[in-house]
Amino acid sequence: MSDERDRIPGETVGVGPWEGPLPDDDRLDPDLLRDGDRRNVVDGYRYWRHDAIVADLDTRRHDFHIAIENWEHDFNIGSVVRTANAMGAAAFHIVGKRRWNRRGAMVTDRYQHEHHHPTPGDLATWAAANGIRLIGIDNLPGSRPLETFDLPRNAMLVFGQEGPGLSEAMRAECEATLHIEQFGSTRSINAGAAAAIAMHAWVRRHVFDQPIT
Repeated sequence: MSDERDRIPGETVGVGPWEGPLPDDDRLDPDLLRDGDRRNVVDGYRYWRHDAIVADLDTRRHDFHIAIENWEHDFNIGSVVRTANAMGAAAFHIVGKRRWNRRGAMVTDRYQHEHHHPTPGDLATWAAANGIRLIGIDNLPGSRPLETFDLPRNAMLVFGQEGPGLSEAMRAECEATLHIEQFGSTRSINAGAAAAIAMHAWVRRHVFDQPIT
């Protein structure tokens, strides 16, 4: 059944009710066919049931994960999760407080696999058990340029909060910390923008096979 939580408040998007004979496809939601589909999904998933979309995504998600520290209910977390959905991340992980600011996710979190870990140590234990390498993203002293680092396929890109960045405990769990090269006067870029750049760097390396030279 369709779910109002999939819809974007205040926006008119998508398509109206199905016109013509109803298609014979069990992936489609009868309610959406009748009422229209205003969800934040690509056109190829119009009228599909929520669980059918998740199942289809599961056949083609990429190998990388993302993790976000959540200590202060940072509003950027939602935008990071939204980008993770767009880039086809395997899953996203919330470290710290279980409840996080979902507004910026624009309901895309409902199509992703979510994991919660109370502490950085818990995240590291989970990652080690699943053969995943923690790579921090933050412009810290001693960090290495993202542009010249060969991101591993089995990476979990770890992001801190706007302002404080990665906690010391999280930095200690990451095998490498990378920064994004900047050329202007600002000290740092928005956490959501940094996350998007880092995820796309993984996509370029492992989806489009552009090795670091």
